[in-house]
Amino acid sequence: MSDLAKYDYDLPHELIAQEPLRRRPDARLMVVDRAAQTIERSHVRDLPSLLRPGDCLVLNDTRVVPARVVGYRQQTGGRWEGLFLAADTGGVWRLLGKTRGKLRPGEIIRLTDVEGRDALGLQLLDQEPTGAWLARPRADDLQRLGGDSEQAQRARQGDALAILELFGRVPLPHYIRGGQMTESDRERYQTVYASHPGSAAAPTAGLHFTIELLEQLAAAGIGAERVTLHVGLDTFRPIGVERLEEHRMHSEWAQLTGDVAERLREVRSGGRRVVAVGTTSARVLETAARSGQISPWEGATDLFIRPPFAFHAVDALLTNFHLPRSTLLVLVRTFGGDALLRRAYRIAIEEEYRFYSYGDAMLIL
Repeated sequence: MSDLAKYDYDLPHELIAQEPLRRRPDARLMVVDRAAQTIERSHVRDLPSLLRPGDCLVLNDTRVVPARVVGYRQQTGGRWEGLFLAADTGGVWRLLGKTRGKLRPGEIIRLTDVEGRDALGLQLLDQEPTGAWLARPRADDLQRLGGDSEQAQRARQGDALAILELFGRVPLPHYIRGGQMTESDRERYQTVYASHPGSAAAPTAGLHFTIELLEQLAAAGIGAERVTLHVGLDTFRPIGVERLEEHRMHSEWAQLTGDVAERLREVRSGGRRVVAVGTTSARVLETAARSGQISPWEGATDLFIRPPFAFHAVDALLTNFHLPRSTLLVLVRTFGGDALLRRAYRIAIEEEYRFYSYGDAMLIL
């Protein structure tokens, strides 16, 4: 059996959650204890009693950008769909796109709003060897954008994030309604503590929290610190090679500040636990602790956590149930123990837990 085949499993399609629960903390929570080798059933709302006073949650405060854009080719009228990746200080966008036929530099893509109305022209400038395109919003279209809000004014000045807030769609994973958002996803596919725009996908473990639950955790003596990692879409893509050592991770920008690093070192030195909320927080922490202790860190991380891996920062992990053959599943099983996590996933399927981004969660202690 290849390395990758060990991370495959069969999941009934009906277990893939298509909508979040009405109350986020009502999600089921499977509690996996590595020391005792036990699996218990609970709910996310019970976290204040499941964790200990002095433990500290680490939250990824990235904010999902409505990066999916839809439109048509002005020359042919053919449908076009794209994903915004970044914009430079000169207003040039970098984005992926797909359409029938071959796109050419100089071509105009007309973006449409969520109701299908013509909204804005993008002129294609050049295509990178990676397949991504460089494009620039047409200045005359920007000046025609209406509205007196601050967001509309920033959009007229070419601010990419303001333009996307007006015309972009939430980039839902394909397994949720084929990637088609509803207006409610703008709020639901976002953590309540999201503050730094930059992600193409939500750090899904954090979707279970409400302000009230965070307040209850604080009242129970459980701390919370924030890090940032801007999630890329490659996070959810299956690994394409059979040997894990041959897989090259995508790079994602992350930050852990000096103040946070100091407080987290104090948590661990006092015998308390650092609880990573999600695999993204875990990757930030372990990237910042490659020297053996948690240190300030900022930059692009391509850390692929796979066996064998020595964890220096994460003592417990709150995470959702992940896609087969994905780097996320490899990370979780590396942390939780292969046999124990295989058993946990079998139980989750048998007991019809809800899987993936809008699904239930697991706490690995």
